[in-house]
Amino acid sequence: MASNDEQACIAFDGLRRIGSGSLATVVLAAKHAIEGGAAGPVLIFDDRSSRPIDVDFRGTDHEVLARLPVSAEAEPPVARGPGRPKLGVVAREVTLLPRHWDWLASQPGGASGTLRRLVEDARRASSGQDRRREASEAMDRFMLAMAGNLPDYEEASRAFWRRESERFIQLTEAWPADVREHVRLLAERAWGSAHAEA
Repeated sequence: MASNDEQACIAFDGLRRIGSGSLATVVLAAKHAIEGGAAGPVLIFDDRSSRPIDVDFRGTDHEVLARLPVSAEAEPPVARGPGRPKLGVVAREVTLLPRHWDWLASQPGGASGTLRRLVEDARRASSGQDRRREASEAMDRFMLAMAGNLPDYEEASRAFWRRESERFIQLTEAWPADVREHVRLLAERAWGSAHAEA
């Protein structure tokens, strides 16, 4: 995860957007809305994945911010065992059949090097597909959370998955402006990823 200042988020009080930007900025906007009597529910979403972010709003602004998760880069260094700690190499168990181990052992660079190359090749080959899937899942996740009870939700969801943009825009037109705007932004991201992949 990115650091609190880098992670882009968006917050809603019910169906009204109350903040967007860095995690710290959005959390404070949400906290102040709650303290100001927000009707709620007050929800914060990661802008990229649309996953909800749980925050403990008790205490002062400083106390709330101090409890937010931080990135791995900001954590203190941990003593590591043998290997390549500067590269971030992590040892984990891999279970393969004997013939797979035999083949890996015969490859230049040994089993670890060969597995790393295979994983990198697979990542490159599927990166566009992965981006499209992640963007589509983010759109679906947000729309279900925020618009699941709105009129024409199911039809709009079907139009999204069919990439029927005009129909999707028509079906979401009557939705509250902030939800409609963000849903359409997420849909454009997902469809844009699909076009970039093609």
